[in-house]
Amino acid sequence: MPEPHDPLRSLFQEAASTGQSRARTAPVSLIARRAERLRRRRIAALAVGACLVFAGTGAAAAVLLPGDAGTSVPAVTPSPSKPSLTPTPVPTAPRSTTPGTGAPVPGRSSLETPTISPLRTGQGAPGPSATSTHSTPPPSTEPPG
Repeated sequence: MPEPHDPLRSLFQEAASTGQSRARTAPVSLIARRAERLRRRRIAALAVGACLVFAGTGAAAAVLLPGDAGTSVPAVTPSPSKPSLTPTPVPTAPRSTTPGTGAPVPGRSSLETPTISPLRTGQGAPGPSATSTHSTPPPSTEPPG
């Protein structure tokens, strides 16, 4: 069965014949430049991908690995049967002195003595904030012994 005459079909055939007559192959230099550009883009994409993988691996390792190696527990516990070679000193309490004589008071440390701040010029007697709040009895005047 013959096809009816279609004006749009004849226009497409005319455009195709015109395009075939004007078509020519691209120069080799143009094809080589396109190929080189494509190769550079692929290498750049591969380098960026490798950097992302390397950075991701480093970040994952930093998160998963312990941060400080010094806080780890030793693999073997030390044996308690070995005595220490260095003797440990026995701590002693410091001794304070009596206010007037400078002689030490037995059984009293320097932390227990009240501290009095000096008066500033132009002010009256010291208030409650000038002495410490330690509740220690005053030193006795009896001789030790």
